Amino acid sequence: MAGPMTGRGPGIMKVQSKPKDTKKVLLRLWKYLYHYKWMLFGGILLAVTSNLLALVGPALSGGAIDAINLGKGKVDFQSVFGYAGLMVVFYIASSLLSYLLSVLMLRMSQRIVKKMRSDVFSKLMELPVGYFDRNLSGDIISRLSYDIDVINTSLSTDLVQICASVITVVGSLIMMIVISPSLVLVMLITIPMSILYTKYMAGKTRPLFRKRSEKLGELNGFTEEMVSGQKTIKAYAREQVTLDKYDVCNTAAVDAYYNADYYGSIVGPTVNFINNISLSLVTIFGAILYLLSRMTLGDISSFVLYSRKFSGPINEAANIISELQSACAAAERVFRVLDEETEVKDVPGAIELTEVEGDVEMEDVSFGYFKDKTIIKELNLHAPKGGLIAIVGPTGAGKTTIINLLMRFYDVDSGHVYVDGKETRELTRASLRGAYAMVLQDTWVFQGTIFDNIAYGKKDATMEEVVEAAKAARIHSYIKRLPNGYDTILDEDGMNISKGQKQLLTIARAMLLDAKMLILDEATSNVDTRTEIQIQKAMRRLMADKTCFVIAHRLSTIQNADSILVVDHGNVVEQGTHEELMKRRGVYYQMYASQFQ
Repeated sequence: MAGPMTGRGPGIMKVQSKPKDTKKVLLRLWKYLYHYKWMLFGGILLAVTSNLLALVGPALSGGAIDAINLGKGKVDFQSVFGYAGLMVVFYIASSLLSYLLSVLMLRMSQRIVKKMRSDVFSKLMELPVGYFDRNLSGDIISRLSYDIDVINTSLSTDLVQICASVITVVGSLIMMIVISPSLVLVMLITIPMSILYTKYMAGKTRPLFRKRSEKLGELNGFTEEMVSGQKTIKAYAREQVTLDKYDVCNTAAVDAYYNADYYGSIVGPTVNFINNISLSLVTIFGAILYLLSRMTLGDISSFVLYSRKFSGPINEAANIISELQSACAAAERVFRVLDEETEVKDVPGAIELTEVEGDVEMEDVSFGYFKDKTIIKELNLHAPKGGLIAIVGPTGAGKTTIINLLMRFYDVDSGHVYVDGKETRELTRASLRGAYAMVLQDTWVFQGTIFDNIAYGKKDATMEEVVEAAKAARIHSYIKRLPNGYDTILDEDGMNISKGQKQLLTIARAMLLDAKMLILDEATSNVDTRTEIQIQKAMRRLMADKTCFVIAHRLSTIQNADSILVVDHGNVVEQGTHEELMKRRGVYYQMYASQFQ
C-alpha cells in the first residue's frame, strides 16, 4: 500500500528520548518470567543450593590452615586431608548444580523470548496500516530481533547472577560476622561508597543504553531502505551521497554504543578499586588482631576469602546493572510496540458481509491523515454493481486514499461508505476486505513456489484454477518455460523475476479470488501497454458482473470504463464516460491530450 502522503506515509514516528519507568518495565518482564514459574522456582532452588555449598569452602580452608599451624612443626595431616577432601566434594557439587542451573535458565529464557517474539509479531498483525506508514520497517525488525536478543541475554545470564549474588553476599556476611564482628565493621567503611557509586552510575547510563537501542533501529531502517533501492542509487550515481548519509547514521550508532559501553564499563573497575581498599583495611586490622591473639591465621584466611566473595558480587552487580539497563532499554522499545493501539475493533453486533452484490457508494466523505489537513473533502461516489470505475488525477489528488477508505485501512472522518446499502463501519473488517480482490502498484510476493504465490488468497485452490488465472493474466506461457514450472521457487521478494512478471503474478492472484469487487491501484504500471490492454480485456471477461475500481495514469487503458472519476485536491471535479469527458474539454481532456501530444 502506498503511503498516504509520501513513500513513508504521513510521517516517521520520532523515537522517544524521555526516560521511562524502569520498575514498570521490570514488572512487565516479571510477568513473562512468571509464565514459567516452576522453571524459575527450580532455578532459584539450584542457585541457593549451589551457592550455599560454595560458601562452605572458605570455612574448610580456614580449618585446614589451622590444622597446619599447630606450632613446632606439628601438622594434623588427617584433619588437613579431611578438610581438603570435603572442599573438593562441596566445590564439585556446587559446580554441577551451577551447570544444571545454566542449562535450566537458558531453556527458560529461550521459551520466554519465543513467547515475546510471538506476542510482538501477533501484535504487528493487529496494528492498523497507519502504523506501518509511520515507522521504518528496519526499525520494526530491529525491535523484533536485536532488542529481544538483548533481553534474552540478560534473562539467561543476569538473572542467575543476581540470584547467586544475593545468596553469596548474605551468606558471606553471616559467616564474617561469626568469625569476627570487628573486622566486619572495618568493611562497612567502603560498602556504602560502592552502593552509592553504583546507584549514581545506573541513573547516568540508563538513558545512554536507551539511546543505543534507538540509534541501532534508525541504522537498520536506513540500511534496509538503501539496500532495497540499490538500482535507483546506481542509476542516479548517488553512491557517494548514500555513503555519506550512512556514515552519519553509522557514526551516531557507534557514538551511542561507545557512550553507553564506556560509562557502563568504568563502573566495574571503580567498584573493584573500592573493594581492594576494603581488602587492604581488612588485612591490616586482621594482622593486628592476630598479634593480639584474638584471631587465628585460619580465621583470617577464611575472613579474607569471605570478604572476596562478599565484594565480588558487588563488583559484578555494577556490570550486571549496566547490562540490565541495556535490557530495560530494549524491553521499552518492545513494549512500546505491544502498547500500540490496535486496529479499531468491529462495533458490537457488527454484521458479516455476505451475498455481496458489489454496489458501492461514498456519501459526503471527508478524511485527512492529520486532523489539521483534510485530503478528501465531501466526496460523493457511486459504483453500481458490475461497473468498471476508473479513478484518475494528478499525483497527490487522493486516488489511493479513496482505496484506503473503501478497504477500511482508515476510517472516514465524516460521511459514510456503503456496500450494498450497508455502512462499512457496521460490517466486520474481515468480511468487508474479503469481498475485495486487490492488486497494488507495489507488488508483494513471498519466498515459495509460483503456485503458492498465486493461490495465496484462496484456500484449497486447485492447479486447474491457478493455471486458468495465470492464463488470464498472460503469465502462463512464461511460467511453463521455467525449468520447474509452477513449482519454481521464488527468491525473497521475487528477486529472481522481473517487476513486470511479479505484477502479473499478483494480478493472477487477484483473479483467482472469488470476490465481487476488484481494486487495481496502478496494477499494470510495470507491464507494457499491449499486455496491459490484453489483461484489461481478459479481466473484463473473467470478472463479469463484478465491480472494479481502477487507478491508472495511462488513460488509454481505461477508455472502456463505465464511469471515470477525475479527482483533484480530494474532490471529484469531473465524472462520466471517456467520450463524455472528452466532449467537455475539461480537466480530463487536458490530461488525455497531454499524454498524446
